[in-house]
Amino acid sequence: MNFNEVAFEFAAGRVDQLPESDMPEIVFSGHSNVGKSSLINKLVQRKALARVSAQPGKTATINFYKLKEFRMVDLPGYGYAKVSKAEKDRWAKLVEGYFAQDRQRPLVIQILDLRHPPTDDDLHMIDFLYRGGFNFAAVLTKSDKLKKTAFEKQIEYYKEIFSTIEHVPLIPFSAQTGLGNDEIRKLIEASIANFKNTEV
Repeated sequence: MNFNEVAFEFAAGRVDQLPESDMPEIVFSGHSNVGKSSLINKLVQRKALARVSAQPGKTATINFYKLKEFRMVDLPGYGYAKVSKAEKDRWAKLVEGYFAQDRQRPLVIQILDLRHPPTDDDLHMIDFLYRGGFNFAAVLTKSDKLKKTAFEKQIEYYKEIFSTIEHVPLIPFSAQTGLGNDEIRKLIEASIANFKNTEV
């Protein structure tokens, strides 16, 4: 599967702007400033396909990136305190509206910062994905920021958190070193293949 032929396609700021779901969509969800854009850029080997903002909470739209066999769907980062309540409510309505639609969604990649415990917003999103029956994986970013002992401790901590949920891959990732990049690509490929088989 070719991850390098990719282009920005569309940004939706309202539910009625969401494009038709005519190919599989890999969804990226995470807290503001968790490294979501850096992950997307690393997967497709581009420096600035998804904009890495110095201002957390700047992505206020659902951004669609088109590849040959699927789309990447970049959800607005949640949990940024300096955004107004009205804007947070708009984001929530947009994301909830996206998930409420009948779309081709083989995999949601839920992104968490390995260095820190999950926030309440993270736990809410994980619960939403679990209760909604979505196929999802947890990608643990910024793993290069931890030394070996702290890294191993945090991996065990996250394994414990996810121990009650079956079939959720935990993948440590670093945009700097490339750790986890190939594993995430393989997971995306397998999820799309399984999805296509169940659709037949």
